[in-house]
Formats: sequence, C-alpha cells, structure tokens
Amino acid sequence: MTPKINLVSGPRNISTALMYSFAQRSDLEVVDEPFYALYLLKSGKKHPGQKETLASQPHSFKAVVEQLVEKQENGIFIKNMAHHMEFIPVSWASNYKHIFLIRDPAALIASFAQVIPQPDMQDIGIAAEWQLFEEIEKLVGEKPVVLDSGELLKNPPKVLKELCDRLELPWKEGMLSWEAGPRKEDGCWAKYWYK
Repeated sequence: MTPKINLVSGPRNISTALMYSFAQRSDLEVVDEPFYALYLLKSGKKHPGQKETLASQPHSFKAVVEQLVEKQENGIFIKNMAHHMEFIPVSWASNYKHIFLIRDPAALIASFAQVIPQPDMQDIGIAAEWQLFEEIEKLVGEKPVVLDSGELLKNPPKVLKELCDRLELPWKEGMLSWEAGPRKEDGCWAKYWYK
C-alpha cells in the first residue's frame, strides 16, 4: 500500500523538524504547506513573504489537490497548518493517515509572537486543529494519531519508531538526522519562519 500521510499542526510546533525527518525516507515525497497561499487569500491575513508565497502556489483548492494527487503516486507526506485548512473541505484527505501535532499553547504563542506580534486564535490554529481532528475522525472512522511535540523532543528515536508503527511504515534510522541548512522541501516562506 502506498503511504499517504497528512500532518496537521499549529505553527511553531516543530512541524518543520518532523517534516525534515520524514524527508529522509526514500518512500515518501514531502510537501510543505500546500494550502498556504489559498489560506492567505481567503483569510486576508498578512504574513512575511506573502508575495512570494502567493506567487509559488495555486490559488484554488482544486488545483492544489490536483498537484497532491500527482505527487502521491509513490508515497507522500504533507505538512499542513491547521488554520490553512479552515477554508477547504477535508474530503480530499479521506485516504490518508493523519497525524495531529500538538504543543503546550503558552509555548506555541510565545514562539509565534516572535514572527507575528499579537497573534490571535486563528493565527495559532488550536481551535482549527481540534475542529479538524473531529472532522477527520468522522471521515476516516478512527482516531488520528495525536503527537505531543514535547514528548517527541524528549526521546526522538523512541517516539519516531512508535509513530512509524502507528502509520504502518518500516522504521528508518536515517529519520533521526539530516544536514543543517535550507532543504529542497522548504516552501519559499522558510527564510521567515524556519530559523
């Protein structure tokens, strides 16, 4: 079975590190925040690197999903921000396995405020993530995986092995490290968000 994985996270949750970890696998293509441009258009939010983001991605739900379908042939790992998915139906992800990455809200807000001063509830995506969890649970008929970023940071080998088991993926030791610096998987917004 071809692995199809959808990571749903709030911002500043080590989601990029988790994406890099899965990018070390040869059986998955990694896609970074494919609905970001659509979110910026629909929400009216202003973010650093907005022009580059809007120029780098399709502006319609249908076009984004078509790109994802093309990339999922050999296995795919998508990193999504929960709030980026507020304006789209979840039905596109009915045949995916889902991971919900969570973080202590106080730490999340403090980190986010370093990039966007005075974030609101939509910015941090906690309510959107809970709503998506409920929708996806109904859609797929089972509870998605919930992963606490704090627990992952305490013991990456143990937690990543357990995560691979839950996703029915073979464990790959290479998921534990990668070269420092920008990566080909990064969206054009990386220079603003991924220090």
